[in-house]
Amino acid sequence: MIGQLKLVLASGSPRRLGLLNQAGIEPDALMPSEVDEIPIKGELPRALANRLAREKAEASLAAVRREESLRGAFIIAADTVVAVGRRVMPKTELMEEAAQCLRLLSGRNHRVYTSVCLVTPKEAFRQRLVETRVRFKRLSTDEIEAYLASGEWRGKAGGYAAQGLAGTFVVKIAGSFSNVVGLPLYETVSLLEGEGYPVRFGWLNAAQV
Repeated sequence: MIGQLKLVLASGSPRRLGLLNQAGIEPDALMPSEVDEIPIKGELPRALANRLAREKAEASLAAVRREESLRGAFIIAADTVVAVGRRVMPKTELMEEAAQCLRLLSGRNHRVYTSVCLVTPKEAFRQRLVETRVRFKRLSTDEIEAYLASGEWRGKAGGYAAQGLAGTFVVKIAGSFSNVVGLPLYETVSLLEGEGYPVRFGWLNAAQV
């Protein structure tokens, strides 16, 4: 039975893949799903994360149905939103966007929300939302300019990567660190285990290498 269970990660993010691998889980396929990530007018950060994770899961499920070898696979989708109050920070692609985010986050608390959506082999949806509070140090102009020059901010929610150089900006984290990186491991593994996916099967294989 174990050998028949497959897992699809509905993301092309190397960070999410790396976190799954950290938990001893190797997806059978990566199926990134393109969805419009622009918030609906008045949409709160929590609701946005939940909606986008669900949409990504649904898009990946449609693709899995077309792949005979993957039909009946578990699907994990996730979306991460960085917010200051009710204001959603963009996934920065332009340097000026990243600069604006860093100036806003400087010396302040913000929240990181990740919604994880699991699709079971019977196509039931299970979803969890995780919130982490993060406080940044007050950033100098030199620090912001050096970070922008690194390029690490590109494509990151809020314009930073806590697992990278921006980890030096973090004064305090209250909650899950893996959530800030993009996939809360405790909740993800709990969802999978709750639906019968053999999470620790990979641990046994690793021990035999």
